[in-house]
Amino acid sequence: MASTFEVEESRSVSEEVNETEECPVKQVEFTVPKTDDPTMPILTFRMWFLGVVSCVLLSFVNQFFWYRTQPLSVTSISAQIAVVPIGHFMARTLPTRVFFKDTRLEFSLNRGPFNIKEHVLITIFANSGAGTVYATHILSAVKLMYKRKLSFLPALLVMLTTQVLGFGWAGLFRKFLVEPGEMWWPSNLVQVSLFSALHEKDKRPKGGTTRTQFFLLVLISGLAYYVLPGYLFSMLTSFSWLCWLAPKSILVQQLGSGLKGLGIAAFGFDWSTISSYLGSPLASPWFATANIAVGFLIIMYVMTPITYWLNAYDAKKFPIFSSKLFMGNGSVYDISSIVDSNFHLDRNAYSKKGPIHLSTFFAMTYGLGFATLSATIVHVMLFHGREIWMQSKKAFVDNKKIDIHTRLMRRYKSVPMWWFHIILVVNIALIIFSCEYYIESLQLPWWGVLLACAISIFFTLPIGIIAATTNQAPGLNIITEYIIGYMYPERPVANMCFKVYGYISMTQALTFLQDFKLGHYMKIPPRTMFMAQVVGTIVSVIVYTITAWWLMGTIPDLCDTSKLPPDSPWTCPMDNVFYDASVIWGLLGPRRIFGDLGEYSNVNWFFLGGAIAPLLVWLAHKAFPSQTWIPLIHMPILLGATSMMPPATAVNFTSWIIVGFLSGFVAYRYRPEWWKRYNYVLSGGLDAGTAFMTILLFLSLGSYNISLNWWGNNLEGCPLASCPTAKGIVVKGCPVH
Repeated sequence: MASTFEVEESRSVSEEVNETEECPVKQVEFTVPKTDDPTMPILTFRMWFLGVVSCVLLSFVNQFFWYRTQPLSVTSISAQIAVVPIGHFMARTLPTRVFFKDTRLEFSLNRGPFNIKEHVLITIFANSGAGTVYATHILSAVKLMYKRKLSFLPALLVMLTTQVLGFGWAGLFRKFLVEPGEMWWPSNLVQVSLFSALHEKDKRPKGGTTRTQFFLLVLISGLAYYVLPGYLFSMLTSFSWLCWLAPKSILVQQLGSGLKGLGIAAFGFDWSTISSYLGSPLASPWFATANIAVGFLIIMYVMTPITYWLNAYDAKKFPIFSSKLFMGNGSVYDISSIVDSNFHLDRNAYSKKGPIHLSTFFAMTYGLGFATLSATIVHVMLFHGREIWMQSKKAFVDNKKIDIHTRLMRRYKSVPMWWFHIILVVNIALIIFSCEYYIESLQLPWWGVLLACAISIFFTLPIGIIAATTNQAPGLNIITEYIIGYMYPERPVANMCFKVYGYISMTQALTFLQDFKLGHYMKIPPRTMFMAQVVGTIVSVIVYTITAWWLMGTIPDLCDTSKLPPDSPWTCPMDNVFYDASVIWGLLGPRRIFGDLGEYSNVNWFFLGGAIAPLLVWLAHKAFPSQTWIPLIHMPILLGATSMMPPATAVNFTSWIIVGFLSGFVAYRYRPEWWKRYNYVLSGGLDAGTAFMTILLFLSLGSYNISLNWWGNNLEGCPLASCPTAKGIVVKGCPVH
């Protein structure tokens, strides 16, 4: 054992001589330390206790808030902050006695001071509970909206297998998406910066603050401020002042509403509004922010108004911005009336009621999803094809050029590929068994499972490259719905399951790879990281499923907006979008919407447009190589800018873009030292402060229905923004033209 540590120490010394080596990405060079201490204890009692508790608490809280009208996503940053004083307290008070000394079972409750590597692993556990399980949408749609039976065991199997399947893809693509220095995963730098701030021991600079002091100031300020938008003055969530200029004008309110319209001049003075759907704007590279801004401006302020006011597809019969499904007279479609007893489409009932109509924006959102998919493939081939090919050839060559962080990680044993292969094979077998055994409930045949896996593995690498360099990841939800909708129509649950297995397994793979990169930056042994990810994922899925099942059985009319009171907090906006998609792609099938039997067949031309767009950028770059801004035009990001709309709204984007500009362009260019020291710490402090106060407000006031009724809590004051403008259309609360 001693000789092994001597080798480790000598390698550490020889490698850290190269600390002056620069990383290929400036933001990484600014943020990530180039040192490592391999002697730090990691698998401690503190780590296991705090990690599992953090995972359970965050899983419960996030699933609890999932169904609410203003869904709250408590990120792992909250746990990352909270465990620091607890970890130090445990280090001071737990007994240091060593059990089974000098044996393989040697164990102690207290192995010295609380250290940064323990902290990282606790955060990895917390990451497993940060967010929710996408497959929860299936449970909500079947039980709450279609109102069909679904037993607990198949629900648990779907939840578990969707989360674990991504491990297989993650193992296959580690060489490409973790080890290269160019694959830097921008949002990880928020975590790295925060870890450094919480464990640094530097002195306060003259006239300034340490990063720990700055974080505490932001945390306290953010926590105190959120009382305003969270309780006292909720209009700050979407400050749509343009609506106030003409309180009786539908046009002005369509233009000015940040929640139901185009959101011109609307802004959210609320960190949850700014960061809820696109993540922290402080963690987004400026070129990605700029691409999203251009895409949003073109889609929201050029394409949407033109198609609406030209009345494309009878757009004026419906709201300008909505994800609901409508009848030809402008009323909301009653989906339950066209579902037969076998949970398939009742064709006779559908022919009598007439076709389903979409708002123009919703239809265009699907078209842009088509374009994003084809643009992703062409963009990666043109701009990254050579690097992928070279990396493929060198994947098993040890003497290739590596950055300093990869060199430091070479001292630890990597995770064997057969670990990933076993998880992958066992998981796919379990999925096939579940779908075949519970075929009446899940509807998806065995070949659908294999096809979903094939789609997911094909897209993991190109979309992973985009996510690792831009902090944005185009989704596969639309293409998976499209494929299975044509191949296996009129089965809504099969469509939902196929989408989840084809889309979420890729998303989970990217999450695991991002965590691997965080461990790479923080020098966590890969096998230890793998263990934390697997255990955290399994624990979180169990908690998510039990919490969702409990809420579905406890809250009356959960998610049913037709029966809930107008001010109910349990309207489930994300689940309703998922449900509407299952109707479009599963119950009806794309042929009745975007095919020869539907009204929106022209939307398919977006596939071609998306493929051509990156080619034009590439040709322009070749024609004008001296223009360095041309290759920064990132068509998959630009075309997919509004992929989160709905349920995201215009105010989420306008606020996010403005803050992203101030951070990524103004501060980064004109105050680089401030940006380097405080930018990511600021993001973490705002996340933590907002999350803590949101939970506190709910527990102390919201759970007891204690609220303030005054005009400042009337959201944004744009009641006419969702009204139709076609002649003769009657909608409750709207004037008739």
